[in-house]
Amino acid sequence: MIEDFGAQVASVWEGLRSTTRSLIVSALQQPATRTGAVRYDARADWELSRLLSVLDERVAETGASMSTEQSSGLNRMAEATASVLESQTQSAEVFTQLTVRAYRLRDFKRIDALADALSTRFAPSEVCELARSNHPVVRALAQEALAQSQTTTLLQLLSDPIDAEIARDALERQATEYDSELARQVVNALNQVDENEEDEI
Repeated sequence: MIEDFGAQVASVWEGLRSTTRSLIVSALQQPATRTGAVRYDARADWELSRLLSVLDERVAETGASMSTEQSSGLNRMAEATASVLESQTQSAEVFTQLTVRAYRLRDFKRIDALADALSTRFAPSEVCELARSNHPVVRALAQEALAQSQTTTLLQLLSDPIDAEIARDALERQATEYDSELARQVVNALNQVDENEEDEI
């Protein structure tokens, strides 16, 4: 069956660990993806991300070389792989891949599900990385997730030289759009510090 999808897909599939393959087999058999007892780790994340890339490339280039049945099977496998990644990944890079894919397919329900995952599964530093993304949809989702996060979480990010600016933008949104008194106090204090530093120059 895998050979029907082309040499590149078959090559990547052969390179997967058996545990990673079982995730896809399980997802193909069940509409709702569950990893069950199968261990999901960073390597599985990377393997499935690579598999999804070659599957999507093959979907994009399929024409007369594949039968309707083969094309349908290819699409099912790509969707199963994407579903496993969506339910498990905690990687900013894979999140970007999935979001760009969903946007390309105009699958807005899937984009909503990915947005929900940001606030429940991703570390604040990963969300900040996504908020600096070059892709506007990825960036907007991350910025919204940060604006809706706990103010105390954003305060912790202020001490990070890389994430501080993103955190401050989120605090300003909390103060103005979400009427957070704590965020307003923090923003005012930060502005006061900036003014004092300018006076000293």
